Amino acid sequence: MPTYDYKCQKCGHQYEVFQSMKDDRLTDCPLEECDGQVKRLLGTGAGIIFKGSGFYETDYRSASYKKGQTAEKSSGDSGGSSTGSSDAKPAPASSPAPASTPAKSDT
Repeated sequence: MPTYDYKCQKCGHQYEVFQSMKDDRLTDCPLEECDGQVKRLLGTGAGIIFKGSGFYETDYRSASYKKGQTAEKSSGDSGGSSTGSSDAKPAPASSPAPASTPAKSDT
């Protein structure tokens, strides 16, 4: 059941009510000392929250998409690819010679 927010026009009292969508809107303030009219406020609603393990975006993908993903994983795991792996670490660079001191020759 949806939650509706109401606010009294007279006293400013704001409250929430769980109502069916088929129910009529409330018209009177629930406070006994107030006899003002209430107005239903616009709400943003609640977001959906999935709790627990096992719910992923890829659960509802097509079979062809899943097949392509498994093929991509298996080709990436083999070490014999010709393009090279992006996970490989580059070889350490040797320290460069200082550029300010040119080599002298004894001629």
